[in-house]
Amino acid sequence: MVVSPEPDETASAGSAGLAAVPRAEKRRARPELLAEAVFRPLASVVVRALLPIRVSPTAVVLTNALAGLAAAVAIYRGELVVAALLLQLKTVLDNADGQLARASGRTTALGRYLDTEADLVVNAALFAALGLEAGLPLLAGAAFLALTLVLSANFNENVLHRRSRGEEVVTQPSAAEEGAVARGLARVYGVVFAPQDSVLQHFSRRRLERSLVGVSDPAARRPTAISYHDGLTSLVLANFGLSTQLAVLGVCLALGGPVFYLWFVVGCAASLPALQLRREIVARSAARLRDY
Repeated sequence: MVVSPEPDETASAGSAGLAAVPRAEKRRARPELLAEAVFRPLASVVVRALLPIRVSPTAVVLTNALAGLAAAVAIYRGELVVAALLLQLKTVLDNADGQLARASGRTTALGRYLDTEADLVVNAALFAALGLEAGLPLLAGAAFLALTLVLSANFNENVLHRRSRGEEVVTQPSAAEEGAVARGLARVYGVVFAPQDSVLQHFSRRRLERSLVGVSDPAARRPTAISYHDGLTSLVLANFGLSTQLAVLGVCLALGGPVFYLWFVVGCAASLPALQLRREIVARSAARLRDY
C-alpha cells in the first residue's frame, strides 16, 4: 500500500494562496530523503502553477495514475527510457496532489482513498509489465507482493510512531458526506487495505508487549514504546517509500536492467525482519534501564 496524506493534516489554505504552498507539507515521522530533496520541490512548482487556475486535486491524482499506466505500457513495448521518464512525472504529480489539496483547502476522503487505490492499480500494472518484459512473471509477482508489504510497513510504522508520541492520526476518514464514489472507494479500502493495516499494527503491538515483559514500573512503558517506534526504524522505512522505489525503477529501466529492480524490492522486504529485531533489542534495553 501507499503512504497517503492523512485527513487530519489539512492545511487551511484556500485564502493563503501561493504563499501557503511551502507550508502545505504532509506530516511524517521521518522524511523520505529523495522525495524531500527532489520530488516535493518540483511538486511545489507544479502546485504554484495549478493553484491560480483552480485545478482539482482529484484531476492531479488521475493524471499521475495515467502517467503510471502509460509507463507500464511503455515497459511492455520495450520503451524503457520513455517508461523511466513517465515514472518520474508520475512521482512529481503524486507529490503534488496532496500539496495542492492542502494548499487549496480541498482535502477530502475521496482524494485520500483514490490516491491510495490508484497507486495500487498502477503498481500492479507496472509489475505485470515488468514480468512480461523480463520473462520472469513469478519473480515480478513476488516483487509486487514485496513492495506492497514494504509500503504497508512504512505507512503503519509512520502511524504508530506518531501515535506513540501522543499525536492523533486518522487513517480512515468518513466518506459518508462525500457521495457514492467516495463511499465506494472507502469500502474498497476497508476490504483491501484495512485488514493488512490491522495485521501489521497488531503484530507491532504484540512485539512491543513482549519487549515490555518484566517491566514493573508503569511510567517506563511509554518511554519504552517511544524507543520501540524509534527514529531509525521510521527513517529506513520512509526511505523505502514509493517516490524512492519509482526513482530506483526509473534508473534500472534507463540502464536496461529492470530485473535488478525486482531483486531490489525483494531485498527491501527481506530487510524487514532484521529491522524489527534491531528495534526489539533497543526497546528491551530501554525497558531494563528504565525499570531499574
